Amino acid sequence: MFEESVAIEHAEQTAALFGSFDEHIRLVEREFSVSIFNRNGELCIMGENVENVAMGARTINGLLSLLDRSESLGEQTVRYVSALVREGNDDQLDQLGGDTVCVTVRGKPVKAKTLGQKKYVEAIRGSTVTLGVGPAGTGKTYLAVALAVMALRAREVSRIILTRPAVEAGEKLGFLPGDLQRKVDPYLRPLYDALFDMLGAENFVRQQERGVIEVAPLAYMRGRTLDESFIILDEAQNTTPEQMKMFLTRLGSGSKMVVTGDITQIDLPDGKRSGLKDALKVLKGVEGIASVRFTERDVVRHSLVQAIIKAYDKNEEEKIRHAAKESKGRYYE
Repeated sequence: MFEESVAIEHAEQTAALFGSFDEHIRLVEREFSVSIFNRNGELCIMGENVENVAMGARTINGLLSLLDRSESLGEQTVRYVSALVREGNDDQLDQLGGDTVCVTVRGKPVKAKTLGQKKYVEAIRGSTVTLGVGPAGTGKTYLAVALAVMALRAREVSRIILTRPAVEAGEKLGFLPGDLQRKVDPYLRPLYDALFDMLGAENFVRQQERGVIEVAPLAYMRGRTLDESFIILDEAQNTTPEQMKMFLTRLGSGSKMVVTGDITQIDLPDGKRSGLKDALKVLKGVEGIASVRFTERDVVRHSLVQAIIKAYDKNEEEKIRHAAKESKGRYYE
């Protein structure tokens, strides 16, 4: 049996470190197959594998360093720190936290929770156009909206424009009730939700009525020049190359664009190319345009979302290997 100890210098950190019903500590124990208990102001990490004990201790130290910087801990943070330690990247922990992107209407600070999110926030701030690509739950849209609201509050832009392609993902627009706006509203709901969080419903409605905030389908962008605007194109994997070019060329003076999407969830008809896939290739290396790729490590929703993404990725890889094997077999026939 191997053992390491980690001193807790500030007693008030103990409750936050352990979490409600000790859920944080239990998570570290399961992750590294160790036992952790409090002994005279120190945390003792014990286990049968010396490497696991060492990683458990490094994870605890990493979580304490976040608490020292007044960062809050949650299940996702504990899992993320554990993953960094397992990969040998815990030296990057000092890059986490710190900068508040925005404050919600309820007073909750919005921060980058992973290194991928931090890179994304920095890219948006430093580039005119940013492509954020990755799986669901990585905060692509939410962080972009938060940065848009901050830019509006700082008078860096005079309006926010948010748009999505109204691509039918199994549903038929024609069968939905109401006029065109009511038909496309369900597609724009994630954008509304993020704005409600940042501004509150009443303030959002006021800003929308004044034309300061516009939420509209992508088709409404054609023929316009968007000056002094923070423009976000969400679900961009469902644009065609022609639509993507149309959108990008709407960029006017003093404006900033963010394009988000997940190229594993393309709902375009068979044979149609994704405009987001094309843009990633065509715009690579163009000055003023940044591209950020998220992975399942950056998922900040329920922990099961990471497991679901991994399972689908694994299934897709197996299908590709199986198809390659069958193709090779037919070749030899």
